[in-house]
Amino acid sequence: MSSENLTRDEARSRASFLSTDTYEIRLDLTTDERTFLTETTIRFSSTTAQATFVDLIAESVEEIELNGELLADPAACFDGARVRLPVLREGENTVRILATGRYMNTGEGLHRFVDPVDEEVYLYSQFEVSDARRMFACFEQPDLKATYQLTVTAPSHWRVISVSPTPDSTPAGKDNATWVFEPTERISTYLFALIAGNYQGGTGEITTRDGRTIPMGVFARASLAEHVDAQNVIDVTKAGIDFYEEAFDQDFPFRKYDQIFVPEYNMGAMENPGAITYVEAYVFRSEVSDATRERRDLTILHELAHMWFGDLVTMRWWDDLWLNESFAEYASTLASAEVTRWADSWTTFALSEKGWAYQQDQLPSTHPIVADMIDFEAVETNFDGITYAKGASVLRQLVAYVGREEFFAGVRAYFAKHAWGNTELTDLLVELETTSGRDLSSWAQLWLQRAGVNTLRPVIERDAEGTVTRFAIAQTAPAEHQTLRPHRLQVGGFSLQNGILVRTESVELDVDGELTEVPALAGKRADLWLLNDGDLTYSKVRLDEESLAVAMEHLRDLDDSLARTLLWSAAWDMVRDGELPSRRYQQLVLANLTGEASSSVVRTLLQQLESVAGPYAAVDQRAQRTESAASAVWELALAAEAGSDAQLQFVESFAHLARTVEHRHTLEGLLGGTVSLPGREIDTDLRWKLVISLAVLGGIDVAGIDEQLAADDTQSGRKHALTAKAALPTEVSKAKAWRRTVEKDTLANESVTAVIQGFRRVVDESLLAPYRQRYFTMIDQVWKERSNEIATRLVGGYFPHAYGGQAVLDAADQWLADSEDAPFGLRRIIIEGRDTVARQERVRAADLG
Repeated sequence: MSSENLTRDEARSRASFLSTDTYEIRLDLTTDERTFLTETTIRFSSTTAQATFVDLIAESVEEIELNGELLADPAACFDGARVRLPVLREGENTVRILATGRYMNTGEGLHRFVDPVDEEVYLYSQFEVSDARRMFACFEQPDLKATYQLTVTAPSHWRVISVSPTPDSTPAGKDNATWVFEPTERISTYLFALIAGNYQGGTGEITTRDGRTIPMGVFARASLAEHVDAQNVIDVTKAGIDFYEEAFDQDFPFRKYDQIFVPEYNMGAMENPGAITYVEAYVFRSEVSDATRERRDLTILHELAHMWFGDLVTMRWWDDLWLNESFAEYASTLASAEVTRWADSWTTFALSEKGWAYQQDQLPSTHPIVADMIDFEAVETNFDGITYAKGASVLRQLVAYVGREEFFAGVRAYFAKHAWGNTELTDLLVELETTSGRDLSSWAQLWLQRAGVNTLRPVIERDAEGTVTRFAIAQTAPAEHQTLRPHRLQVGGFSLQNGILVRTESVELDVDGELTEVPALAGKRADLWLLNDGDLTYSKVRLDEESLAVAMEHLRDLDDSLARTLLWSAAWDMVRDGELPSRRYQQLVLANLTGEASSSVVRTLLQQLESVAGPYAAVDQRAQRTESAASAVWELALAAEAGSDAQLQFVESFAHLARTVEHRHTLEGLLGGTVSLPGREIDTDLRWKLVISLAVLGGIDVAGIDEQLAADDTQSGRKHALTAKAALPTEVSKAKAWRRTVEKDTLANESVTAVIQGFRRVVDESLLAPYRQRYFTMIDQVWKERSNEIATRLVGGYFPHAYGGQAVLDAADQWLADSEDAPFGLRRIIIEGRDTVARQERVRAADLG
């Protein structure tokens, strides 16, 4: 095992005798383009006189000083990931380590980026899970909290941001300056942060409930700063702080709150205390859908919730990562629904987030919410739909189970007891049991410590007039995870009145075991019965035959957006399980899409339309199905309100679905101005979507793409150009894309993904067939030689989902059989990819039935 891969047992052992007090970190960012100087002094205590190690990934170590004595041969103490220390003193110790760090272009550690617009250099850190050690020497585990005092020397015109408020700088030679920050609050290593460069934007402030003034900044690269909507970001943040302070009965924990949009970012955002980093896709230089705006606001609230869940109180080890992510996901959706303009946030959650969770929970790699994180490699694989979306869904069920007031009373007690400390699951359960009066041990075992998703089906008997004579709810579990769970839920009955489906019956009850009778519904009548009305529990739901028929005929006539979304979700699950032909779902979407007002629902349905018209369609019908879907969506775009959100989403979906010569001419006309949509400007990012789709269809060549790039030679433009060139339908373009990403290691993280996205966009799948065997030949070497982030992008991105069918299943099975000892993270990608292809095969077979 590599010494980079810290195990849980090693972390527990180290924490059993060692506690950290302070870090003093000195960085010189003026050395050269590859490396920086990093000097760290750690003050810590040991209860025993024994040897230990400090975590550090660096080019070299120049000095190690322990308790005032320089070690004779620092290089001999350093293996590339750990600095071995001799026997410590019992009591207080001080170690100082001087090293040469290396900038990254993978989004891990201290990332360095040069803006093509103005050649400005931008840095930002990304440390979760275990990459603080790429910037400074540390004890890289969340339960060894400390304060951090940072000193930075950098170009004098830069803005330097960290967890503590930015101080005034002092000159440090020609064109350079030094910033000396005050110590931070006690936080974990993965939460410390540095963002430096010519970041520009807007500022503001808010007043907390205890009367403190919290300064705020919202920044991005100088070349993007004009597009930063600073006031909106601050307004959403203020609403969130007000909501969380009252809900948690805990004042905002930090002294300031900066939010920075950074280039080449690997995720949506990161909860560095008072120095949140976001992906630059949340800076809107062109028109975007309300779905995207809602997602940005939700992300703002998610990261803000982490200031309490994760930063103020932090999990002891990564087994309880869900204590961070599930709570932030639940709390942010609740806040979004109650204090922002996105009042239908639970509708978005039901279709989008829970859809992600249901999909993840049916993969062979699914795991309990409280996962067994034996080491760093295991942790890296579990930032998934279970940890985020299923966990949040189960928390919503817990709120229904114990009551909202009781739940938040327990949360308040939890924060009051454990502020600035580390916790485990039992610490939270103790408080919730006290406030609710319920024994949650069995509930936690069934919901948090066991994997899998249940299915709930209605058992309905009716008399000749349609009156219910018996109503029951049957619960099943998959063979691999045979756990039946208690569910607090509602059953809704909907009846047609003047052409509208309205709720006429509702009952809330506890469901448990294989069969639960619902006597309260005997004697009732409804045209459609919906289990889990209100979406309180986490479960797949089926409809009885009569209700399914009504839903298929009158879906757009249902007057409740959340109930309608639950019907969409049920139908989608039936498609994925081979119970509803994908062609029927395609018809359902196209017949009812314009009945949806929620931008986020429209976005998800259009994504599902692409699936049922493409990989879920029977092979001999796929071309025709995709063509007809594209033509139908274009007609919807023409009929949509001028300049509307729906119009934008329809034209973007059309571009992605376009297949025929006629479609290509439409795209060419939109790009060239001979075809127009009322109220719709073809702005920069929409133009690139058209260019990429034209590239897929052979409607533009390399010279044409370069001409578009010349008009938008920015970071975004360059990524779009990479995608367009990789999408060109030629053997040469596919070979070049493969070579640039797999055989060479020069592209940064986002550029790698841009190329992969273009490579995968084909009409003629035979273009990709030669890469099936190459894929299974290359993955071991890629996993061994690339960073975790780049390897994951390559192995996951190039998995041959869309070309090969049974041949891919056979190749995956052979690799898995031959590679039983391969790293878990690599095997997981192959297992999940294989399962995706197997499901596609089952859905296609059902489509022919």
